[in-house]
Amino acid sequence: MAAATVATVPLATADFKSDDGTPNFRSLGRLSAAVNRKIEPFGAAFLAHARRKRHGRTFSEDDRIQALARVKKTEDDDGGEISEPEDALMLQREAKDWKGQDHYAVLGLSKYRYKATDDQIKKAHRKKVLRHHPDKKAAAGQVDSDSFFKCIQRAHEILSDPVRRRQFDSVDEAADVEPPSKKEAQKAFFKKWRPFFESEARFSNRTPVPLLGDENSTKEEVEQFYDFWYEFDSWRSFEYLDEDVPDDNADRDHKRHIEKKNRNARAKRKTEDTKRLRHDAATVQQVDAVLDDVDKVLGVVDADGLAKLVDELKIAGSDSDKVKAVFVATVTDLTAAGKVKEADVKVFKS
Repeated sequence: MAAATVATVPLATADFKSDDGTPNFRSLGRLSAAVNRKIEPFGAAFLAHARRKRHGRTFSEDDRIQALARVKKTEDDDGGEISEPEDALMLQREAKDWKGQDHYAVLGLSKYRYKATDDQIKKAHRKKVLRHHPDKKAAAGQVDSDSFFKCIQRAHEILSDPVRRRQFDSVDEAADVEPPSKKEAQKAFFKKWRPFFESEARFSNRTPVPLLGDENSTKEEVEQFYDFWYEFDSWRSFEYLDEDVPDDNADRDHKRHIEKKNRNARAKRKTEDTKRLRHDAATVQQVDAVLDDVDKVLGVVDADGLAKLVDELKIAGSDSDKVKAVFVATVTDLTAAGKVKEADVKVFKS
């Protein structure tokens, strides 16, 4: 280390005055004596300098290698939690079409969607930024557009904002579960319908949400389920699909027209969504009532009556009207025999 150099700096005299002659300085003491201290280079800048010297790298080469190392570290820390293949078409998206993009897919969170935590969103954003940052690509000699990077930033901007994320979740069709077809429900009624109601439950303002039970559910549980879903209180909104409102500088009449148009469109979608859910609940209740009537019939019919019922059902085949007619006739016979009360039957009434 070079020898320390002692600099002698005299204090201003007591009668020191500024240029305009005003005395604005008064000496209060003396400088302390010089101290010989050992100074060592330290910090990120020095470590980067030492690393470049050691490996003989230029600034750009070192930046590129460090960026790749950060990406690898992020992926290793991920442990597969937020990793998924990147679709080639998605990478070519135009940033201006951000409203039509799947924000969860952009960040690699397709399998989580509305269940993704804030921490997962933060980690996923960091991972994508490290991989697709324009500076990192430029350092690697790639001349790609920064359009997808802007898509990443937009996705993070929306999903990290609770209000805007809710708006997107409201119209995220990829998270919806379609109701089963009639054929699917016939094979496994409860198993096929349960995921549908579990998916719709995420929109409920009220908790806990009663979900579809099974053949062992009590009458009270069944009634509670249908009462809840027929009067479902949903927070689902449709602002995300609004038409863009012009700036404040635009024609005010046109702006009011667009705002009114958006309000009407949101109200219409809300009404349609409520009707859709009630229709599905009614479908389930109707099938549930049929199953309940079938259980009542099978619970009281004797061996001869059961054999007759089976033969007639074989003849009816898959024709729903004929099947219903067979059960209606059977219920009529059981009612006449006093084995079933007509008031207890919901569907198979004569």
